[in-house]
Amino acid sequence: MTETAPKKRPRGRPRGSGSTVETQGGTVQALDRGMTLLSALARDGKGTLSDVAMRVGMPASSAYRLLSTMQGHGIVAFDEAAQEWMVGVEAFRIGRAFVHRVSVMEAARDPMRQLMRDTGETANLAIADEASVVFMSQVESHNPIRAFFRPGTRGPLHASGIGKALLAEMARGDVEALLKRNGLTGFTPHTLTTATRLFADLDDTRRRGWAYDDEERYLGMRCIAAPIFDTYGDAVAGVSVSGPTVRFPDSEVTGTAMRVRETAAAITDLIGGTSPVRD
Repeated sequence: MTETAPKKRPRGRPRGSGSTVETQGGTVQALDRGMTLLSALARDGKGTLSDVAMRVGMPASSAYRLLSTMQGHGIVAFDEAAQEWMVGVEAFRIGRAFVHRVSVMEAARDPMRQLMRDTGETANLAIADEASVVFMSQVESHNPIRAFFRPGTRGPLHASGIGKALLAEMARGDVEALLKRNGLTGFTPHTLTTATRLFADLDDTRRRGWAYDDEERYLGMRCIAAPIFDTYGDAVAGVSVSGPTVRFPDSEVTGTAMRVRETAAAITDLIGGTSPVRD
């Protein structure tokens, strides 16, 4: 008689994990349903018990038990006056742990590589520091003629794609204060050297979600950029592609800009950020 070898238990799973009534397909049903409720609250903001239960297709009695359990851990909260459930402060603390784990530079690397492959141009990541944009990371194009910025390289906010993408998300008063302190240095005949021209450009940038540096820092070079947002909806960095004007014809600017904006949105999602809703 041949003995049958016992099946190996999957690693990371406790003994007897397949015999409990409350599991289905490897998940704990109560926990799965609780996460569904939490996701609904995170998505919709708040709601009464009947509203929340209806959104997820769950009996109100079951939803109440799950919400009460999560309330005990601070994951959700209940407003007695409004009789509404909402995400609790402990869920925020848990979410912040993810944000601390994933830095913008780490999150941006793969999307930037894909952006370079899709456009054939150098992809850049930069942040604002006073009146300068500081380049943090770059994925170089394979083309022999390309833009190159070493990490730590600084450039003027008003004459760079990422700089203008970040300026467009700042309060007008803050931008005016920067201009008063630092002025608008001209680098080429295309540089925006008056406040009127700059603010008109920033208004366009904010409306469409991407900035355009049309030979404003270097003659013969163009750049398209979009902002990256943190969990509060604040612009904390920008991503761009840059290259010679011969490879940036007017007919392709909008298509490339959409790809850059998609990349910025993907990085925003990876760091747990929130892109602002535009009118």
